[in-house]
Amino acid sequence: MFKLEGFNVTALSISGSVLVFALMVHFQAFWQPWQHILVNVLYALIGITIVFAAQFSRSRFSLLAALWLLFYLSFEYTLPWSAWLKNHKDWMLLTGVGVFALFSVIKDRGLFSVHGPGRLLIIAMCGLIAHVWLWASELIIAQVPKTDPAYDYVQLLALEVPVVFASMVLLWQSLVKANLLLSALLVSFIIWCVQYYQLIALPWEVILTVLVCHYLLVVIIDSYFLAYRDELTALPSRRALNQLALSLGRKYTVAMMDIDHFKKFNDTYGHDIGDQVLKLVASKLSKVRGGGKVYRYGGEEFTVVFPGKSASHAAAELEKLRQAIADYKMVIRDPNRKTKQARNGSKNKGMKTVSITISIGVAARGSKQNFDRVLKLADEALYRAKKNGRNNVSY
Repeated sequence: MFKLEGFNVTALSISGSVLVFALMVHFQAFWQPWQHILVNVLYALIGITIVFAAQFSRSRFSLLAALWLLFYLSFEYTLPWSAWLKNHKDWMLLTGVGVFALFSVIKDRGLFSVHGPGRLLIIAMCGLIAHVWLWASELIIAQVPKTDPAYDYVQLLALEVPVVFASMVLLWQSLVKANLLLSALLVSFIIWCVQYYQLIALPWEVILTVLVCHYLLVVIIDSYFLAYRDELTALPSRRALNQLALSLGRKYTVAMMDIDHFKKFNDTYGHDIGDQVLKLVASKLSKVRGGGKVYRYGGEEFTVVFPGKSASHAAAELEKLRQAIADYKMVIRDPNRKTKQARNGSKNKGMKTVSITISIGVAARGSKQNFDRVLKLADEALYRAKKNGRNNVSY
């Protein structure tokens, strides 16, 4: 059963884009007097997006912004290939949808690396494949008489079939992964097709300004998560904890927690299993209630902050978390079961069930204590929890 982890992100991106374009259509009288200035703004935004996206290794956005610029210039000015493009709009449509679909399945790489030429080759291949597809479909359609009842359906082979296929690829990729870049690709694909079928009455400089702003916003959000989110557990990082500390009031409680015997566990079962343990504990901790905010402090240590809460209130919520983690049985499969016969053998053969426990230290802010001092007290309470036999809450 597949989880549609990207449903909310996709729905938000599409609905937000629809709202923006609807507003642009409705308030045309407001921005039309400034349209000549918008062109210069567009060039600046594209340049900023290319540089900014490349800086944060979002090469797909850099390339997309560059392609949009090339497309816009080709129709605004008389370039050597402009006339050819205007006479081959079907080819442009298929090349565009091919680029969007392929960009949704490849990973970002450094733009100015050995992977850069490979990305350019992919774009060129999309153009070649589009040309071959149109040529082949034209031959197939020519074989079907216009009086044949199937003629209208065969005509869909040229454009509609590849467009629908690309839309399915983009939609699937966007829905199964919570990724802003993938949802931005889907929005770009929709706009590209909508403009081809002339379903929206907006000039390209307006459309591209909105799209490029969307790209830039996604890169900014991604860079924020890169700085303030732990990549393995998806929890806020220690840097985010330090930011929170600056905004806390006079009353709060801090909890430090540590996975018991994690080093021994890591040495016994390997780092891959150790990473799974960290992700499991993080997922359990993220369900904390009572106003708690969870952070990965580093290694196997986590921190929970309860703004405006007492130590007793926090301890009650943390006890529930500790118990939930201790009650969970993690199944470890034998990494040596490589054959199909071994995998189809006894259900429990090659499996081991283990329990994970955590120790927790809690400290409430006292009079004239700063955050570092409270954190230190919570760490000392954590040490007492371990000294008292682990798998308990101490404060």
